[in-house]
Amino acid sequence: MRVIVVGLGVQGAKRRRFAGDDFVASVDPFNPAADFREIADVPVDSYDAALCCVPDEPKIDLLGRLLAQRKHVLVEKPLWSADDGAIERLQALARANGVVCYTAYNHRFEPHFVRMRELIASGLLGRIYRCRMFYGNGTARLVRESAWRDQGAGVLHDLGSHLLDTASFWFGPPGDGFRIVSSDCFENRAPDHVVFASDSAQPRLELEMTLLSWRNHFTCDVFAENGSAHIESLCKWGPSKFVVRRRVLPSGRPPEETLTLVEDDPTWELEYAHFKRLCEGGAVTDLGTDLWLNRLLRRLGEDACAQVAA
Repeated sequence: MRVIVVGLGVQGAKRRRFAGDDFVASVDPFNPAADFREIADVPVDSYDAALCCVPDEPKIDLLGRLLAQRKHVLVEKPLWSADDGAIERLQALARANGVVCYTAYNHRFEPHFVRMRELIASGLLGRIYRCRMFYGNGTARLVRESAWRDQGAGVLHDLGSHLLDTASFWFGPPGDGFRIVSSDCFENRAPDHVVFASDSAQPRLELEMTLLSWRNHFTCDVFAENGSAHIESLCKWGPSKFVVRRRVLPSGRPPEETLTLVEDDPTWELEYAHFKRLCEGGAVTDLGTDLWLNRLLRRLGEDACAQVAA
């Protein structure tokens, strides 16, 4: 499969590296290292797929153009649109032309995220009561100095999309019953620290994200009938720890199993291999999760911005 990278920033450089020998060209209007300035300049018959690492605003038009030309597309999350119908049209176009439109959520390939999903599916934990996740980085200053990132719902779209997708990956679609608990603009124009929670989903979810965690960090706690499970850190910030505790009745210190990983981030390579299999296997595009995320994040974003402005 021959691929091009559209948007040669930090993400684009990673995608180019992990595409390996499949990579044929890059497109970026601002980066002088790119091979082409515009997608229209790339010969249509020179590639089979595009890895799109671009801001939210141009995504829909770019993907529509590529899918119409029967090109497979990987696009960095979230697949955002002010109009849900635009995403539905992308899905219909991809299906009609027999190509794959795939939104990249690389954390689905994090080893401990896969272990958590398998543990939950096994039923060993019994009924799942609550899940609490925290995702933080220290990019507040970089975001504020960006020409396009410090706007709209800020950290909610960026990191909140990861957390919601992870919840869906582990538990299945949790529905739309979420509310903003707190939204703050401590250093940025757009919200840089947001907490939101579910009112009706089972399990109950509490999700927190921030640009103000000067040490990049992720934590997760799943509380359940027969015990609990916990993740501390991601491989890229390692060591990454997965802990399972078995409940002792009526109470007492639980036996604990711990697996600690010290390794480079494997998710980019694994996700590219997954995308390539989808393309070569003729997978049918399904953007149902993207539609749910777009609808929910749009509403939560409006509520987060309103709370800051109040």
